[in-house]
Amino acid sequence: MSLVQNNQNVKASLNEREGFQVWWRLLRPHTLTAAFVPVFVGTMLAAMEQSIDFWLFAAMLLASILIQAATNMFNEYYDYVRGLDNENSVGIGGTIVRDGIRPKTVLFLALSFFVIAGLLGIYICASSSWWIAVIGLISMLFGYLYTGGPYPIAYTPFGEVTAGFFMGTIIIGISYYIQRLIITGEVLIVSIPVAIFVGTILLANNIRDRVGDEENGRKTLAILFGHKGSIVFLAVLFIFAYIITGALIFTGTLPLWSVITFFSVIKARKAIQGFIGKQAPLEMMPAMKATAQTNTIYGLLLGLSLLIHLYLPFG
Repeated sequence: MSLVQNNQNVKASLNEREGFQVWWRLLRPHTLTAAFVPVFVGTMLAAMEQSIDFWLFAAMLLASILIQAATNMFNEYYDYVRGLDNENSVGIGGTIVRDGIRPKTVLFLALSFFVIAGLLGIYICASSSWWIAVIGLISMLFGYLYTGGPYPIAYTPFGEVTAGFFMGTIIIGISYYIQRLIITGEVLIVSIPVAIFVGTILLANNIRDRVGDEENGRKTLAILFGHKGSIVFLAVLFIFAYIITGALIFTGTLPLWSVITFFSVIKARKAIQGFIGKQAPLEMMPAMKATAQTNTIYGLLLGLSLLIHLYLPFG
């Protein structure tokens, strides 16, 4: 079979299309909800205390999505440069190895997204506090170092905790702070389940790619735990996040309406079941999708519960 025919077969199995879809895949849209959810939750937490500034919310949301998309592009670029991605790789945008987009174009777009996010950051800082600039620059640096630099964080056991901390706790904290100009311990505690769910997305990705990553010298948690151990750890993280949520509702930190977040358990269960007994990366794609959907559904329902509580303060 020729390289072109093999490439076409892989694209067909992944349901990849040409044209605009190429650039859309480059963004890895299934990960962008991990940028939306914490901004939404942080802003809704602020809305429970006072009215919010819509334009600050919009600027923070767009900046967060741009940074996430840029991080995905750095991932695409550096994994290609290091020879980790090829036309058979599953779970990547594939714009370089399968669609022929020039690597320098991907890198340029990533840097451009960072610049735009930086400009939005200037507006956010001018409207709130310039200390946000320091946190924002650190976050962008870690977004780059996640797969860039001499020692990529994504290749170590610290990828999940780094992603969860910056894409969960930090973004929720900033989104809350720019609206109220203060930060509270309760906000940071509420951010923990969201941070965990963000981390599970990376863990699911690493479970799927475990064999290939190990061959290329990575030391992710999925490699250290093994396939079965990683699935158990993923389940433990899900359970822990829901236990914290229940405790926050019980103590009144979250409103009673937040019980609706437990509807996301359906997707979490599907994710765990989807990994059991599977070995091929393509077979595990539905499980990884369910993991990302767990984060999306939980975060949207959590933010929605806070919004409902504003108008129906029951519990």
